[in-house]
Amino acid sequence: MNPILEEDLARVGAALAPLWPRLSGARLFMTGGTGFIGRWMLEVLARADTDATVTLLSRNPAAFAARAPHLARRFEMVAGDVLDFLPPSGRFTHVIHAATDASADLNARDPRRMFDTIVTGTRRALDMAVACETRRFFFLSSGAVYGPQPWEISHVGEDWRGGPDQCDPRSAYGEGKRAAEMLCAIYGRQFGLDVVNARIFALLGPLLPLDIHFAAGNFIRDAMTGRTIRVQGSGQAVRSYLYAADLAQWLWTLLLAGEAGAVFNIGSEEAVSIADLARRTAGLLGGPGVEILGRPDPGWNPGRYVPSTAAIRAALGLFPRIGLDEAIRRTALANGWTPREIP
Repeated sequence: MNPILEEDLARVGAALAPLWPRLSGARLFMTGGTGFIGRWMLEVLARADTDATVTLLSRNPAAFAARAPHLARRFEMVAGDVLDFLPPSGRFTHVIHAATDASADLNARDPRRMFDTIVTGTRRALDMAVACETRRFFFLSSGAVYGPQPWEISHVGEDWRGGPDQCDPRSAYGEGKRAAEMLCAIYGRQFGLDVVNARIFALLGPLLPLDIHFAAGNFIRDAMTGRTIRVQGSGQAVRSYLYAADLAQWLWTLLLAGEAGAVFNIGSEEAVSIADLARRTAGLLGGPGVEILGRPDPGWNPGRYVPSTAAIRAALGLFPRIGLDEAIRRTALANGWTPREIP
């Protein structure tokens, strides 16, 4: 195992030690556990002092077992798609619904499938939770539910009532998450299901793929390989990045200690423009420089995407322990970069 990842997991495990007794005898069902966020949650749990069991839904259990054999040995895996899976038998104390990656490619190429996967998949997971007498349903939502964040709002809070443009197919992901949150609220009211909801913003850390649409990962990849970082757009869009170890601690804390009906932003308040992120990455990792191409941004949000986390700080005492520069450095180290590469 990568030493950076092991160090992170040890820190998170120590922080969560007082909460693990709440999982004694628990039986969890999880969708989306093979993705970046789910994998982090499972890595933490695999090292926890608990007898909790997890049944993990995966479209391709064999592929996940090849990538993470230690997790495949530790947790039970069942094959199936969130859209049509057969619920396993027995009762489950918790359902973690983390399916549906924030895939920019799928959102652009097949927005109908994106929307349907989120909404129908959530409905099926909720139905299963009710049938299996689950006491807690944990939904991993997204900051995309707020839609484009007005520039004058520096940090968007949970009480913001904006939303995606429902007439723009690029909003399929954000609007799908909004509809899924409504389903969660309905099942909480109508069936008494204990639902908690995490609205997740941008992330960075070990296990994040560096070769897909995440700008921060692309920038780290290019700087590590000695290439000029190229920002396709103007670089004016503003983001923030929560380190994955902090993410995992926050999610497990919310699952185990959040009040029923809780909805919290999960992210960093350390805002940075994409252009400045590129420059910081090149500077930290010794990349040759940055080129701003200034092309039109094809994404759903060329503006701000930065949460307020005041609510989760007040309710659960959570705050980021790893800042942006250290997150960049640790992500690079976990992917084989060494500081001696800086000239």
